Amino acid sequence: MSITRACIVCEKTSFETAVTKFYHKESEFYICSQHIPILIHKPEELIGLLDGADELLGA
Repeated sequence: MSITRACIVCEKTSFETAVTKFYHKESEFYICSQHIPILIHKPEELIGLLDGADELLGA
């Protein structure tokens, strides 16, 4: 069984770029280093990609 580790924003896999795992609402997701600032500063850009992103507050 192969687990796909891909950025939720750009969908690049861990074979293409570095990705890091994070947890949200009891689920695990991956995000690449290029898109970590979106998760931190502009989580509203994740609406439609991450359930409940509209409730997250940016730093």
